[in-house]
Amino acid sequence: MARIGDAGRKRSSLLRRVPPLQDLLELAARIGYGARGFVYLSVGLLVLFATLDMVGDAVGVRGALEWLSQQPLGRVWMLLVGLGLAAFVVWRMLQSVFDADHEGLSLHGLGTRSGQLFSGLSYAALTFAAFTLFAGPRAPEASEGVTRSQERASMVLDLPFGRWLLIAVGLTIFGIGVGNVVKAWREDFSEYLDCSVATCRRVTPLARIGHVARGLAYLPLAGLVVLAGWRARAAEVTSFGAALEVVEQRTAGEWIVGLIALGFIAFGTFSFIEARFRRIRPPRDLRVR
Repeated sequence: MARIGDAGRKRSSLLRRVPPLQDLLELAARIGYGARGFVYLSVGLLVLFATLDMVGDAVGVRGALEWLSQQPLGRVWMLLVGLGLAAFVVWRMLQSVFDADHEGLSLHGLGTRSGQLFSGLSYAALTFAAFTLFAGPRAPEASEGVTRSQERASMVLDLPFGRWLLIAVGLTIFGIGVGNVVKAWREDFSEYLDCSVATCRRVTPLARIGHVARGLAYLPLAGLVVLAGWRARAAEVTSFGAALEVVEQRTAGEWIVGLIALGFIAFGTFSFIEARFRRIRPPRDLRVR
């Protein structure tokens, strides 16, 4: 594609106005970070409003998209979010498969790239959900996410060793949560930012707070999935938002969920900062590394 673009710009004055592929990929990455920031900011605000009884139940990322699709210009929002998340998926693939961040083949580098690949796949599913809502938005139902999760859990339990597979799923979710918390303390988030030392020092705490919040938010769901697998009861599996509701009903639960919501807002804000200052280095040759 890059060679075709260069050849076209040499022969056409109109095509000379089209930026090179490298610049287009950088733009796509920045749009993607902005779209991720918008999604997490929306989730954080909705969870925070739910704890203040200003809206209904707490929701996860998909629930936030369904809520947004019901607002004025909902389809426009879904189209823009879908395109932005699709751009972010492209960037995640460049990071994980083609090593755009030059992480290398060390144990730490492969771990980072594996996380980026998993992130890309999860955002690909979210992109599909956004475009599905663009095609036909429908009223969000709090119980729909729970029902969907229970149906998937039931399918897992019907498999050979399904009970242990479901426990493994719960432990995987738990590992993702713990991994986010560990990353919050060990990662040097300023390493990937192209900004002054003073600016990086001010904005990196947002990334740490956001990753801690994301990690803690996974733990209630992980516990419920493991418990459902141990008891072999698919009915005990719930959704991300419903798991936060369970936490909210406990002692000091509203404060815990409120702090998680503020962490989501911090993560979304840092994603906007990454959209502006992230060091984007698209690989010049797309070879699997």
